[in-house]
Amino acid sequence: MADGVEDRGTATQLSLPDAVIPSEDMHVGRDPMRRVRDLAARVAPVNTTVLITGESGVGKERLARWLHTASPRHDGPFVAVNCGAFTDTLLESELFGHVRGAFTGATADRAGVFESAHQGTLFLDEIGEVSPAMQVRLLRVLQEREVRRVGETRTRRVDVRLVTATNRDLPAELRRGTFRLDLYYRLRVVELHVPPLRDRRTELAHLIETLVPTIAARLGRSVTGCSEAARAALLAYRWPGNIRELEHALEYACVMTAGPLLAVDDLPDDLQVRSPRAVPAGGDRGGAIQRGSPARRRGARRVGLDVAPTTIGTDAPARPTGGPVHE
Repeated sequence: MADGVEDRGTATQLSLPDAVIPSEDMHVGRDPMRRVRDLAARVAPVNTTVLITGESGVGKERLARWLHTASPRHDGPFVAVNCGAFTDTLLESELFGHVRGAFTGATADRAGVFESAHQGTLFLDEIGEVSPAMQVRLLRVLQEREVRRVGETRTRRVDVRLVTATNRDLPAELRRGTFRLDLYYRLRVVELHVPPLRDRRTELAHLIETLVPTIAARLGRSVTGCSEAARAALLAYRWPGNIRELEHALEYACVMTAGPLLAVDDLPDDLQVRSPRAVPAGGDRGGAIQRGSPARRRGARRVGLDVAPTTIGTDAPARPTGGPVHE
């Protein structure tokens, strides 16, 4: 499929429902995800539209995937589209399809994602990016349950469950007149708001314990967990990029580490800020935290650079080692 469109019916991925739907055996006394989990479990079996809201990276697509898997449509396709990745003209073709000769470059008939997701689930991410003109077309599809390909006169019936997501404040868009009120209520039959990771502290430790061995296995690395200091640094960080940032940080650390436990020196620079309480007796791999840590210097040498040891607050330029450096 084109960029921005992904058929997840048969795709494999790093899929961790617990990253969005915490497992039942977790402590949930102050768990802000408890309402999300309970509401998702109630709405999953019902063939109704769902709007998922929350900051970028909180796991909105994972939640949409979970809704599909837990629904009667689980044997059907799950098709994901990033609406923000297309211009209006291209988005119309991706959603509804086109016939040969409909526009320059349309050399053959092509079904849109509404047809591709027939008897399954269609996930439209970044729905807040859709133009007012495209909102009108979407509204008609939701009302009539039929699509018309670009350049075609006849309509085609479609049977899809629509799940949408946005990180925008849609009520504010309504007040500005950039989002249609009638479409908003069509999409928001049920709203699932996923809170940011900084407000989900009770489950962060669980996510780290789950993600580290999963990522390590995918990379072929023998990493089993985190050192005490690395775990403290991970728990102290606010994660503005949410679960997506957490995954990338742990993947980076799994690549950089030389041992079975992730150390603070293996973490990205943004996380290498610790309070004295986060440092165990004897330090973490010894000494102060350095931007030019041993693991980072080893990684730099692999690409032909030599990074001198420097403590936080200083910046030393990377020097070529004399080996080939590829731009």
